Amino acid sequence: MSEDSSQSPPDRRALTAFAWLWVGAPLGYGLYELVRKATQLFTG
Repeated sequence: MSEDSSQSPPDRRALTAFAWLWVGAPLGYGLYELVRKATQLFTG
């Protein structure tokens, strides 16, 4: 048997954090703009 099967998978925490930022930053900005414009719409 080869030793590769006993090794742990590579650490992907940096990639996971980058992916969350890639999606979360525009989502957060969009929600911020939504709340800001909805407030203007209902308050005049």
